[in-house]
Amino acid sequence: MSNPVIVAELKRIAAEHDGELRPSDVVEAARPKNSALHSKFEWDNTEAAERYRLWQARQLISVTVEYIGSGKEAMITRVFVSLTSDRKEDGAGYRATVDVMADAGQRKQLMADAAKDMERFQEKYADLKELAQVFSAMRKVSAGHGKARHGQERPAVARI
Repeated sequence: MSNPVIVAELKRIAAEHDGELRPSDVVEAARPKNSALHSKFEWDNTEAAERYRLWQARQLISVTVEYIGSGKEAMITRVFVSLTSDRKEDGAGYRATVDVMADAGQRKQLMADAAKDMERFQEKYADLKELAQVFSAMRKVSAGHGKARHGQERPAVARI
């Protein structure tokens, strides 16, 4: 978000708390109706509670894991993944990871989603030169996945 009024208000709140910006302080500052932040929150408690339960359900789904395989070959994996194509206005839809991995089209979508996540990671941590090798590896993966099966070049997904 690049609203200068919001940025200034968040900086003001952080400054009042020794440079630390805590969500609870932001909510408290947003309570007055004349606050620049007030409209950014849902103040109807019934609606807010329902949204929170949906957030909790998404969290539960996204952290549910299981072991695949057995013995030394067993690996832990997420049970469900969310593909961009399944995300609707009300949040995210989820599919069983094993089903997505078995379907070529869905697996391709998951790889494209992963490439976008890598791009966001690179943008978020671009100032950390210590991650240069990680960024390089990410570019190689994205560029390698950008090639079609028959050697035809396709544009790489990642920009960085």
